[in-house]
Amino acid sequence: MSSEETEETLTCLRITLHHPEQKEKQVFRDLSFCENQRMRVDDVVKFGRDVNVCHFTLTDKRVSRIQFALQFFKPFNRSEFGFEIKNLSKKTDLIVNNIELSYLNKVDLPERCIICFGEYQILMEKQGGQSKDYFEICFELASTSLLLENLSFHQPVPESGISYTESPTETDEND
Repeated sequence: MSSEETEETLTCLRITLHHPEQKEKQVFRDLSFCENQRMRVDDVVKFGRDVNVCHFTLTDKRVSRIQFALQFFKPFNRSEFGFEIKNLSKKTDLIVNNIELSYLNKVDLPERCIICFGEYQILMEKQGGQSKDYFEICFELASTSLLLENLSFHQPVPESGISYTESPTETDEND
């Protein structure tokens, strides 16, 4: 039996990022992409622009010093691990799958969700693991809007079952 077979797998949070001006402003330049970064389960992982406080920095004056935090946890009476997200920005609300979080509000992250603040779009996808000591975060960069690719997160489907775009087109009733 090799040591790989006995090692516990780590829960991984895949984070795909998009900002419409990434090419010009390089707001994600301080992040390492496409490599798993190991974190301790007791770390409160902070995102923002303050390099002295945040684990992951966004290089943008419009981002709060500490924008939001993620914390790994195990729900009571459940075997799976999860994450919660807390808004730490006094200026900007955080939107998690249509749930608006004001300053200090927190919510459990679903297995897959879209997070938005300002012009930032973040897709977070949890991949389960068993380790009680560490988890991983892996960043990817999206070249196109995550909202267009994942309309189901932001577009409620009315009872008719027809989803509408943000700018509906007028049609004649006789058409």
